[in-house]
Amino acid sequence: MQLIDVKREGAVAVVAPTVKRLDASVAPAFKQAVVDTVQGGDKRLLVDLAGVDFLDSSGLGALVSILKALGAQGTMAVCGAQGAVLSLFKLTRMDKVFALYPDRQQALARMG
Repeated sequence: MQLIDVKREGAVAVVAPTVKRLDASVAPAFKQAVVDTVQGGDKRLLVDLAGVDFLDSSGLGALVSILKALGAQGTMAVCGAQGAVLSLFKLTRMDKVFALYPDRQQALARMG
């Protein structure tokens, strides 16, 4: 099962999970799929969570691991988080760690 859909928008790799729930059952495989993309040379990532209805601490941990895998040479932003997913970012103060954008167009405009 493919967990991510990757599209290139200029120099930015837009990663969209293909599942509605990023929880403990899929978070490790999701993280590995995105890290593989990073190791393949993509250093500017936009994670589009518009299709994700549920995110738990495992999913959030996967996003943090991806950010760490990028290191100082890369950048990462998140777009499309809404409802409970957006609330989790705010509750855990991860909205201070990740650049959050309401939609893909605004994020891409800001990322250049």
